[in-house]
Amino acid sequence: MIQKRQPTMSGAEELYERLKFRLLTGFALLMGGVAFLFNSPREIYEGNLTIMASPANLLTDYMALTNVGAALFNVSLMTLQALWIVRMADAKINGPVIAGILTIAGFAFFGKNLFNSMPISIGAFTYAKVTKVPMHKSLLAALFGTALAPLVSELSFSLGIGQPYGVLLGLGAGFVSGFLIPPLAHHFVTFTRGFSLYNVGFTCGIIGTVFISLMRNFGFEIETVNILASGYNGPFSVLLYSLFSGMFLIGLWLNGWSFNGLKRIMRHSGQLSTDYLELGGLGATLINMALLGFLATTYILLMGGEINGPVLGGIFTVIGFGAFGKNIKNVLPILIGVTLMGRLNYQDNQSTIVLISALFGTTLAPLAGRYGNIAGIIAGAMHLTLVMNIGYLHGGVNLYNNGFSGGLVASILVPILEAFHLHRANQRALRGPVDPADEVEVDQAN
Repeated sequence: MIQKRQPTMSGAEELYERLKFRLLTGFALLMGGVAFLFNSPREIYEGNLTIMASPANLLTDYMALTNVGAALFNVSLMTLQALWIVRMADAKINGPVIAGILTIAGFAFFGKNLFNSMPISIGAFTYAKVTKVPMHKSLLAALFGTALAPLVSELSFSLGIGQPYGVLLGLGAGFVSGFLIPPLAHHFVTFTRGFSLYNVGFTCGIIGTVFISLMRNFGFEIETVNILASGYNGPFSVLLYSLFSGMFLIGLWLNGWSFNGLKRIMRHSGQLSTDYLELGGLGATLINMALLGFLATTYILLMGGEINGPVLGGIFTVIGFGAFGKNIKNVLPILIGVTLMGRLNYQDNQSTIVLISALFGTTLAPLAGRYGNIAGIIAGAMHLTLVMNIGYLHGGVNLYNNGFSGGLVASILVPILEAFHLHRANQRALRGPVDPADEVEVDQAN
């Protein structure tokens, strides 16, 4: 899935890699530049110090905790850090890597920072070193595993443990978590059969639950929080729609001003592992990502929600996975399912928790892609039901709470849907004409 950069790449391949790297670097620099339109350098600097020294469990919106400029600058720093990790692992930038980088960028609005993410990435790469596998094999664990970043911050700053012991304990827990993620994620993907795109999120949910259970046994309790910004729909709507328009135009330009490859992306279920760069090319993938960005942002505005840190995290995660499993066709049923369930159980569909459940719930998009729209709507409805109640298990230290819930939904629904799918296939076979070749195969099997 993750490919190593080859020293013997052709000139065209090398230019292709540089283009992808420059596009992502340009995104990081854009976020950093926009930060100074909101706040002064001093406010951004002090805000980033506050971000790195604060507990970061769900939901801690950095725009509300400090200021918008500091949050955007943290996004820039975290994106550049992720690109540096990719270079250090000597890996190619493909669909999964783009999804990982933009997911980190999104969660840099609420929960991830340079301090609490690095020990997890180091732990993942240490696992590769100890087991003597290439570093790029642990790259996705190093990127997505930063879901447990709040565990580092909570242990370091929030439990009342004296310094430097608190920081050492936090860093140690992050390192151990990162070390455990690669083997566990490899195992758990068989549990969800690739129908939940946030496989590492499910893994981190399990690890986070174990850590929180241990802490509760020793009398420590972690409270979830709800620090959220509001009143920024105007400027962020302009920023997001401009960004996605730029992506759309760049995609068209790279694609020869055509939509070649987009139909192939739309036809695929998105089940892990589906690299849209290989399936449709970079141009079509950028178009797909832009369309998902337009859809996600418009959905939030139509629902009357606030564009705050967690919502921005959801939007950027959706567009990131537009390179790795999500498209308009398989995402829409999930959004519909979450929205309908929100109305049926009298949830406030304008609330941030329901809106991000819809955005992050698109982890189940492959279910809709494989089994159809009705299955996708059911999956979305079931996801909202679970995700509203599952955060207590890991105490909010797993930022990918929806990935944890999505993994459980997939593990429950897939066997049932597969049984119905097989039953329908058998019924069609019974109704259809008998192929003599089939009779031969049956005789041989008997």
